[in-house]
Amino acid sequence: MYDSAEFVKGCVDWDQLPDDGRPEVAFIGRSNVGKSSLLNALLKRKQIAYTSKKPGKTRELNYFLVDGDVYFVDLPGYGFAKVPTHVRKKWAGLIERYLTERPPLAGVVHLIDSRHPPMANDEDLIDFMRGSGVPYLIALTKSDKLSGNQRTNRVRRVNEQLADVGLSVPVILTSAQDKRGIRELRTWIGDLV
Repeated sequence: MYDSAEFVKGCVDWDQLPDDGRPEVAFIGRSNVGKSSLLNALLKRKQIAYTSKKPGKTRELNYFLVDGDVYFVDLPGYGFAKVPTHVRKKWAGLIERYLTERPPLAGVVHLIDSRHPPMANDEDLIDFMRGSGVPYLIALTKSDKLSGNQRTNRVRRVNEQLADVGLSVPVILTSAQDKRGIRELRTWIGDLV
């Protein structure tokens, strides 16, 4: 699995999305959550997804074709990306439509920084996904920065927050640095597609 991966295209409008029917797995999270780093680790590539010290560099729905079978879709980060308000609104509209109307969407990986509790935007997405019916997983990123007790407590707290809104989904600790959770994430995606 994941023997080949290539960037296919970046899309800024609905009409640009691929129409070949391949299943899609979307990756979404705050602007500084480490989406590109996790994608690179997941795909066993150093720089297939562009990483930057400045958050908010992903400004399109970036499509990566994996093993010729499935697309990984890197969605623009939400939060404090320094972009004009009209651009942020356009992203929000496209992302919401993508998450609710995209037929090939097989699953969503929601990345949350494990060092912090879910923020308001994260909670909004959790609430949004609760009614979507799309398979959904939470990947707690940067877990290499936490001690063992902190990791255990963070997973427990996120599961409690999910239970409070009536949602039960997998929560995986991940790290692009030490590869924690990568195998579990690959297994979950493999089961979807």
